[in-house]
Amino acid sequence: MKKVAIQGIAGSFHEDAARTFFGEEQIEVVECKSFKMACDMVDTDQAAIVVMAIENSIAGSLLQNYSLIRDYHLKITGEIYIHIQMNLMMLPGAKKKNVTEIYSHPVSFMQCYEYLEKYFPKAERKELGDNAKVAKKIRDEKIEHAAAISNLRSAELYGLEILDKGIESNKKNYTRFLILSKHGQVIEGANKASICFEVGHYHGALASVLNTFAENKINLNKIQSVPIIGKPNEYTIHVDIEWESMKNYERAIHLILKKVSSLSILGEYVKGELSMHNQ
Repeated sequence: MKKVAIQGIAGSFHEDAARTFFGEEQIEVVECKSFKMACDMVDTDQAAIVVMAIENSIAGSLLQNYSLIRDYHLKITGEIYIHIQMNLMMLPGAKKKNVTEIYSHPVSFMQCYEYLEKYFPKAERKELGDNAKVAKKIRDEKIEHAAAISNLRSAELYGLEILDKGIESNKKNYTRFLILSKHGQVIEGANKASICFEVGHYHGALASVLNTFAENKINLNKIQSVPIIGKPNEYTIHVDIEWESMKNYERAIHLILKKVSSLSILGEYVKGELSMHNQ
């Protein structure tokens, strides 16, 4: 059975992403306290795959995860987009009127700001980490005066009652997760790639690279600059690109190699579909 490392515990959005991506394939989810620990699990062959969040449509990119991918030389073999629905939940029988504390992840509080300001302006908000972890805490400690903000699976897994569904401000909120492994794979039907490169400090250096994509009919899906530790004002440029013709992609990469000081192909894979469904 394939072991898949995730940041967080059972019931988290990372577990949702892992089980949705692998579908009917049987996997064993390995719970990790941090993204770095999840990468360590793969690096030491204790897990075959890492499922890692890389960006959220509200909170933006997770820059530290870009660095982890490079530091551990991980290869991207797939991606999946998960619709992020937030729900207010409590112990069965507990009442909203008795809520004095609300537990969740810092980003979740950000995503549910309008709801919280309207209905729980006086409740203390405690940033206790993983969404599933806070649901488990309420269940384990039988905390009747606290509510958790988490996903549907957490409520089901830890026996909490959902009092309000879909409390996030942006109903089209999603998180993109990458599927990462220690070794690269040839992915049949690949039509997307993530690459990173560095360019020289001269006029038009970056523009020349980006124009090469356009000239070869390659769609630039995302561009992200990541600071290089120990090198002030220097950045690694991460881009996600999509293509219809593999020949165009290969030609573009060949041309770009002449224009950059370094280039790494982090992975070639099948573009994930953005579908909205409750979590």
